[in-house]
Amino acid sequence: MQRVTISIDDALGEAFDGLIDEQGYESRSEAMRDLIRKALDSRRTDEVGGRCVANLSYIYNHHIRALAQRLTEIAHARHDLVVATMHVHLDHENCLETTVLKGDTQAVRAFADSVRAERGVTLTELNLISVEASDHHGSLDAHPHAGSTHLTPIHSSARLRS
Repeated sequence: MQRVTISIDDALGEAFDGLIDEQGYESRSEAMRDLIRKALDSRRTDEVGGRCVANLSYIYNHHIRALAQRLTEIAHARHDLVVATMHVHLDHENCLETTVLKGDTQAVRAFADSVRAERGVTLTELNLISVEASDHHGSLDAHPHAGSTHLTPIHSSARLRS
């Protein structure tokens, strides 16, 4: 474990302590580790050829002519990326959909952009987590799903958590 010392002004320190309390961290150190992990992962998801798992959530007005059908067609066109979609009725006009995706990071971003660009989609949020393909540590024969590729988070807790 490495020790890193930083200096911040009082106002920033108080705001950070408030965030730590609000989010339930046990220490400043754990909060800082999570911020660093997030910053590193953000850079990884921009790498060409990188893979990710993702959650795309979006709100849309289902009264917009054929919008629900267009959104379904977008998902079917990229069925290789789409794992599952959940649909929630928010009120008489608006729906929330959240779609779990996995695959090439650039393709996932392009999928999200195509949903975002549809007229009637009002809010979107894409959450990406970079992953690497693995063969379960070389023990494919001992596994009931031999031959399957696992998608392991690049910053898995076993490697980065204290």
